[in-house]
Amino acid sequence: MKTIILFISLMVTLFLSGCATKDIATKGSEFPKMYEEQPRSLLILPPMNESTDAEAKDYYMTTVEVPLAQMGYYVFPVEIVSDIMKQEGAYNTELLYNMPLDRFAEYFGADAVLFTKIKKWDLMYAVLAANLTVSIEAEIRSTSTSEQLWHYTGTVVVDLSGSSDSGGGLAGLIVKAVATAINSAAADYVRYARVANTRLMYALPVGPYHGRYMQDQNDQVMRQK
Repeated sequence: MKTIILFISLMVTLFLSGCATKDIATKGSEFPKMYEEQPRSLLILPPMNESTDAEAKDYYMTTVEVPLAQMGYYVFPVEIVSDIMKQEGAYNTELLYNMPLDRFAEYFGADAVLFTKIKKWDLMYAVLAANLTVSIEAEIRSTSTSEQLWHYTGTVVVDLSGSSDSGGGLAGLIVKAVATAINSAAADYVRYARVANTRLMYALPVGPYHGRYMQDQNDQVMRQK
């Protein structure tokens, strides 16, 4: 796992080095409040869903807890939090978004809350071509001030079209159409949601249980508008 994370970090660094300087920032300059407030514990709320897939929330919820813990934060067990929220009649995160967050500190002892929004969880299919898009917007807000501490978006677009090496003519088109249909049916949204999370988490300042805590202010990230 450490080797995979190191490889991803290296690839992202190489990608950033090839981008225009104006599109590059540091974690310290983009997310200063994370370093000022230094949250230790995060409470993950059920995602808000703007996609057309009704099952997206349940699928995505399974991908968030582990990467946040790996980034050095204490993460409240997602299932327990969800059960408590249901008992309190507050399972709909959309209704909580604009409310003061101090109750989460009172009830759970959480330093901050993670809001996630599924912007896209879509499969565009047109016989010979198909694209799967997973786009997640994430935001961390303080439970003491309700202010935004961190905000980022991770997007993955996957080409599920059949191989173009199947030859020409009608037979080639049929083979490509079949391959596209198979790829689309077998598309693993959860897998690509994890990839989107990787892009999100790379831009997140590490927490107190990480070896580089408070040492990553100069790490480069893509500036987002």
